Amino acid sequence: MDPRKVQQLLEQVARGETSVDAAVSELRALPYKELAEVTIDQHRALRQGCPEVIYGEGKTDEQVLTIAEAVVDGDQNVLVTRTTDSAAIALCARFPDARHVKIARTVRIEPRPAQARDVAPIAVVCAGTSDVPVAEEAVETLGAVGLPCGRVYDVGVAGLHRLLGKIDTLQSASAVIVIAGMEGALPSVIGGMVSCPVIAVPTAVGYGAAVGGFTALFGMLTSCASGVVVVNIDNGFGAAMAAHRMLPSPDHKETEK
Repeated sequence: MDPRKVQQLLEQVARGETSVDAAVSELRALPYKELAEVTIDQHRALRQGCPEVIYGEGKTDEQVLTIAEAVVDGDQNVLVTRTTDSAAIALCARFPDARHVKIARTVRIEPRPAQARDVAPIAVVCAGTSDVPVAEEAVETLGAVGLPCGRVYDVGVAGLHRLLGKIDTLQSASAVIVIAGMEGALPSVIGGMVSCPVIAVPTAVGYGAAVGGFTALFGMLTSCASGVVVVNIDNGFGAAMAAHRMLPSPDHKETEK
């Protein structure tokens, strides 16, 4: 359930516009809903401030559609990652307002658009064009949690002058997500340029000695730039969710009062 809806419901009870019994009925679906093959987390948005996420890989089109319908019926947004083309077609047919980004392999269904976060844009940086699918997965995930972002693409260390022209963008960001394959050096370079959080994403891009992204992963884990954090190989989603946890939530100012 969306936290905004819970707050509205409780305010209506406080004003006498909604009865306690009616409110209990609204909240009865929390915290989860059991279906034949899955258990839907109806409490995720309230607990973590982010929509339910369906990992599409390995699921049938019918399973993805069934889970998405259950989440939306619970008045929650849903993000589908690693979706297949056929599952995306089925989702868009069922939900005409769904946003499908083919290169990111994501589908977003948003009955209630995410509340915009009052932070500076996150810079999503990738070393080369081959890293763009992972970068776009991060971009779509950031959008799903209301975080603004800007793209800085194709600025790998083999042509460092391309990156130097983007220093102002990087230094004004609230966080930087850095995506690179090959030897994975780009996060170390950027880590020495900025003071904000740097989240590194190794990709499986590279010839044989890149070992499917492990060379980039090990390089990022042993970065000489202090405080760079690293997520799993090709995990643009995980990098965006790390930024989501690091940065202030939409109700942060309200909480401080």
